[in-house]
Amino acid sequence: MRSKVTIVGAGFVGSTAAHWIATKELADVVLLDIVEGVPQGKSLDLAEAGPIEGYDLSITGSNDYADTANSDVIVVTSGAPRKPGMTREDLIKINANITRECISKAAPLSPNAVIIIVNNPLDTMAYLARQVSGFPKNRVIGQAGVLDSARYRTFLAMEIGVSVEDIQAMLMGGHGDEMVPLPRFTTVAGIPISQFVSEERLQAIIDRARKGGGEIVNLLKTGSAYYAPSAATVQMVEAVLKDKKRVLPCAAFLEGEYGLNDIYFGVPCVIGANGVERIIELPLNDEELALVKKSAEVVSSSIAALKAV
Repeated sequence: MRSKVTIVGAGFVGSTAAHWIATKELADVVLLDIVEGVPQGKSLDLAEAGPIEGYDLSITGSNDYADTANSDVIVVTSGAPRKPGMTREDLIKINANITRECISKAAPLSPNAVIIIVNNPLDTMAYLARQVSGFPKNRVIGQAGVLDSARYRTFLAMEIGVSVEDIQAMLMGGHGDEMVPLPRFTTVAGIPISQFVSEERLQAIIDRARKGGGEIVNLLKTGSAYYAPSAATVQMVEAVLKDKKRVLPCAAFLEGEYGLNDIYFGVPCVIGANGVERIIELPLNDEELALVKKSAEVVSSSIAALKAV
């Protein structure tokens, strides 16, 4: 029997994630949305591409949570996108209500699923999803660091003139503006990044990666990024479904790791069939720890704002 993935939200991120899953033949897909016709139409269109692209699986569009029952993974993309000039924190009240409804309806129907949160503010919505679902902490994960590190690696490859496949990087912290770069853990085919990029250029690249989502929002003017966010999400989905034990930077619930408690925060994780199977604690220096603390303060304030909603 094939695995089953539910994607809540048939917007650009959700439907593109369904596309990546289909092309990889990872699982049957249920694309769910509150707008009648949209998930059905997009799912049918995607299914009709199967004979051309050579994938064969079930792709269903629905407005009924009953169709999501017994999913192995639930991906939540549903929420209001950022608009120019809007921060992720501006979205707290709007997306908290959306996330609460999605999780309260989907989680009871798939009690053994791994939940992957994609909507913003990412770390805060993951915190809410764990509360609402009642799932153990390892089975509620936020997609953040995979996307941030992909942007970072892309910009480094552009700068250096090498393949993105040879650049490995690890980031920590809150998603986007609050990310914590770790140049000491950035390499090009195992060679330290400092051999390729000056400190000044590296800081400029880090700053661009931090603001990567906002850069695309400003360019599009009427939307936000979806190709890279959905691809990052599906990398996590694949790690769960295939029990790959991938080491990926994800937003995980911390209980003492890195000196942090009661917070979802981006850290290196081993991702497998049970979700977050292990959190890796890196030996950070004082400067890196200071950046982690600063980022954690921003995320904690966002969670505090959530509790006040």
